[in-house]
Amino acid sequence: MFTGIVQAVGKVARVQARGGDLRLHIDAVALDLADVRLGDSLCVSGVCLTVVERDDRGFAADVSTETLACTTLGKRRAGDGVNLEKALRLSDRLGGHLVSGHVDGVGSVVAIEADARSLRWTFELPPALSRYIAAKGSVCVDGVSLTVNDVAGNRFAVNLIPHTLDATTFRDRKIGDAVNIEVDLVARYLERLQTGEAT
Repeated sequence: MFTGIVQAVGKVARVQARGGDLRLHIDAVALDLADVRLGDSLCVSGVCLTVVERDDRGFAADVSTETLACTTLGKRRAGDGVNLEKALRLSDRLGGHLVSGHVDGVGSVVAIEADARSLRWTFELPPALSRYIAAKGSVCVDGVSLTVNDVAGNRFAVNLIPHTLDATTFRDRKIGDAVNIEVDLVARYLERLQTGEAT
């Protein structure tokens, strides 16, 4: 589990094709990896990945065909920035919201507008996910916990304060960019309990 509070921005160092899927090598010198071991989980732009290699500069993780189909990781290239967060410990503060790192779908940036000292970003997401987004609820975009301002159809808007822009890959994003979306897991479980159907 994660919180959606990005701890560092890393970079894709290398993308290695391996037997039909990929191994991503991440330059993570800005993140303290002293307590990270092989087999640990790290959140990479919203995707929970397992560390399979470690060195002084970062780590490597395998990306399955399922993850490649459901996220933006298959389009990452060397030099691309990624948001990084280590797994939540039971003693940690929960500054964002509970994030599993299991991406529900890929959305896109459709608008960026000035709003006082922050920027108002509008995202479009797959229509099947829109029912899980609620005004003043939580959503995870590229591994960042955000509060939803409003919802209109399959679009939702958030405000990004200067700190969030500086501390995440949003500083490099633009209109048209694809983003990983994870809806609030509580909403998914509530639907499952109410309908008895898998979502």
